[in-house]
Amino acid sequence: MSPVKGDNREREITVTAAELPLHCPTPAQVLWNAHPRVFLPIEKTGEALCPYCGTRYVLKGGAGKPAH
Repeated sequence: MSPVKGDNREREITVTAAELPLHCPTPAQVLWNAHPRVFLPIEKTGEALCPYCGTRYVLKGGAGKPAH
């Protein structure tokens, strides 16, 4: 994600493993028009949908492999 704060209008955002645990809004989004922070489980499926704003998050590289 870009270091410049976005205006919370993007509806699909790609995130990396370094950005986990994932929450919406993300640190790259402005806070004045944001909803309460919600953590999103993206590790198992590689995708998550925010229940507040509908933003779809996609994990770059897809879902992680289960730990043994």
